Amino acid sequence: MESIGLIFTILIAILLSGVIGRALPWGIPLPLIQILFGIIIAGVFEEGITLNPEVFFLLFIPPLLFLDGWRIPKDALRREKTSIFSLAFGLVLLTVFGLGYLIHWMIPAMPLTVSFALAAIMSPTDPVAVTGITRRLPVPQRLMLTLEGEALFNDASGLVAFKMAVLAAMTGVFSLTQATSSFIWVALAGLLTGFVVTWALAFIRRRYTHHFGEEQGAELLLSLLMPFAAYIVAEKIGASGILSAVAAGLTMSTIELSGRVSPLTRMRRTVVWDSLQFTLNGFIFVLLGEQLPSIFTGAVHVVELTGHHNPWWLIIYAFVISLSLITLRFIWVSLSLFAQRLFSKKPEAIETQWRHVLVLSFAGVRGAVTLAGVMTLPLLLPDQSAFPARDLAIFLAATVIILSLVIASLVLPLLLKDNGPAPAGLSSHEKQKQMAIQTAQAAAAAQTDELINGLDKQELGTDYYEQLKNKLLAEFANSFALHTDTESTTYKQHHAERLLRLKIVNTARATVYSLAKEQKISDELARELVHKLDLDEVRFN
Repeated sequence: MESIGLIFTILIAILLSGVIGRALPWGIPLPLIQILFGIIIAGVFEEGITLNPEVFFLLFIPPLLFLDGWRIPKDALRREKTSIFSLAFGLVLLTVFGLGYLIHWMIPAMPLTVSFALAAIMSPTDPVAVTGITRRLPVPQRLMLTLEGEALFNDASGLVAFKMAVLAAMTGVFSLTQATSSFIWVALAGLLTGFVVTWALAFIRRRYTHHFGEEQGAELLLSLLMPFAAYIVAEKIGASGILSAVAAGLTMSTIELSGRVSPLTRMRRTVVWDSLQFTLNGFIFVLLGEQLPSIFTGAVHVVELTGHHNPWWLIIYAFVISLSLITLRFIWVSLSLFAQRLFSKKPEAIETQWRHVLVLSFAGVRGAVTLAGVMTLPLLLPDQSAFPARDLAIFLAATVIILSLVIASLVLPLLLKDNGPAPAGLSSHEKQKQMAIQTAQAAAAAQTDELINGLDKQELGTDYYEQLKNKLLAEFANSFALHTDTESTTYKQHHAERLLRLKIVNTARATVYSLAKEQKISDELARELVHKLDLDEVRFN
């Protein structure tokens, strides 16, 4: 029962962290608040959660990577592909070897293979944490898109490199040729598996709903199970479950464009996945705080083996690693920009703003994937001896996560303080939005004319249908983008009508609830009516 109580306490802590994080005016990153809650929980409960590394990894990583792949803007991915893949693969490789050798040199008690594993798992970045820090800052959209794209793919490359380093630590054998061929196999097979599994499930679902219609509960459950199915199938055939989950998300994003899911299902699915992402990320950080005291105790013992008896050396190690990660990012971003200008046909088109280089360097915040991955370090070697420096590796990863959040929280506001608003004129996003609305409106007008031509107009007359069509098309256009011109008469008319409609909906909902409380209508009917009113509110609001 205590374990159940602990889990519910963690969930309540996640809930409170969201409320407190929104209320605090200082922009404290949400993960830091959740880590603090975890430390408090560790002091209250005598027994913490004993983590099974494989179960922990399976529960947390696939859905988070799947959702990242699902929601990343594909046009930005194509536009910024050079920067994104340079950071996601080149920088990860530099981090694994550069930081790995540094850690082994600093801490000889940590074997080189374990140092490589620690460096690999600290290479992925966390855009959710960066968003929490920068949500009140004028971050250039291009930089945020680059950070999001990098995080999607360096999750995969970093975790694959981590698994290979752990395998070398377990077996004591490392072959560059074998590692390279193994990486190519697990990567390609993982990507293909994610695509095939997701496409197959979507095909079966489409055939079923074509004959029998949608069951929304089953639709939601299917979307939740997809990343786990892709991950498990890939792991069973020896491929990368990590890349399979990413590929599944990318495939799901493409399938969704077919529009074969009802609007209500899409709305509910979005809410479910938003809640799941918030909960999983929060659970990981609260769990980090809950595990931190016991991890610190084990790490102190390992530090004593290096000849140091002062636990402050742990913080020094973590601080050096954090600065090294920032330095490696700065060097790699600078070299990448130089290479792009050197080999580009239009070098003047590639801007070099050192403020943006520094933003990219300090915005490489570590987060949920790093913690989830490092927790999967094996407890024992094949000969049943303890995995070397496991507690120290986990503690260093956890401390680096905290330090990266704190450093970014202090430095990014300074770097972005004088960054002005976006230049005047429509952005690429606004231009695309305007074009989409106009195209959709034209198509809707044509289809409406076709529909009206087939209707019997004797009773209502042709003029009525023409006026109705124009009114509905105007409402359609006004509901999207009139916020860009709040002084226009059209906007004021639309705003007034929207207020009246929402007032009617809210009053009607309150009346239905009152009738149900007075037992004048059944609860079932009340739920049905309120559900329809909720849909109207979503549409009007």
